[in-house]
Amino acid sequence: MEGIPKIPLADWVESAIDWTSTNFAPITKAISRFAETGINGLVVGMEWLPPWLLIAFFALIAWRLAGVKLALGTALGLLFLWNLGLWDSTLQTLALVLFSTLVAVAVGLPLGILAALSETFYRVITPILDFMQTMPAFVYLIPAIPFFGLGPVSAMVSTVIFAVPPAIRLTCLGIRQVPKDLIEAADAYGSTWSQKLFKLQLPLATPTIMAGVNQTIMLSLSMVVIAAMIGAGGLGGDVWKAIQRLKPGMGFEAGLGVVILAMILDRITQKIGRSQAKRQSGGQ
Repeated sequence: MEGIPKIPLADWVESAIDWTSTNFAPITKAISRFAETGINGLVVGMEWLPPWLLIAFFALIAWRLAGVKLALGTALGLLFLWNLGLWDSTLQTLALVLFSTLVAVAVGLPLGILAALSETFYRVITPILDFMQTMPAFVYLIPAIPFFGLGPVSAMVSTVIFAVPPAIRLTCLGIRQVPKDLIEAADAYGSTWSQKLFKLQLPLATPTIMAGVNQTIMLSLSMVVIAAMIGAGGLGGDVWKAIQRLKPGMGFEAGLGVVILAMILDRITQKIGRSQAKRQSGGQ
């Protein structure tokens, strides 16, 4: 558009990032230490156990939560990754995904509850979530670097920002879908808002919340390869190395590892959500 001055949006964004990273350095350093300690602690804890024992432990968890078929699939899938020499990368990716999901749910659950209970907050946060979910994933890597530098912490932060919207949306949706007659009955019996929330709304919303957790995990895994560009490591790092070295076989193996992890985590969370739904339908 000739004759019309360009809006200096890029300069505004860069100035905002520079000002924030300078004035909030103590906060970002504290977050960095917390995240690095958590991720490294998970990795060291899992690496301390022999691979065969850890695989048996994961298979046992899958059996208890989702049945024999998934337990067998979990054991075979992880044994396959061990055989390919991807065990350490798998543990690094699993630690990053689990920690990122934990943080995303810890942030998304209270925000989703607030959005469900406050119409004003719901109207404010909805366009923000729309913006976050339509923004390309690569863009989230840009502000993470000046705040946290290269490494798994920046990868975790960008992953959390990318993956938190489903946790907020589906928590809000689950609470809003609680039948009004049950809420009216709780009000008629004199329930406080906390009793109504923790004893009625959240239990009934659990299947929908678990669907949000499932989507958060899947989005976290989808960021694994992208976050490898800023030092995430793990299976994504192996894919990124394969791209740089033009080794398609190596990239396929690491990509298959991401798929196996995604299938295991997806089936487990789906089974938990269905079990909660059946429990509720059986109790009604």
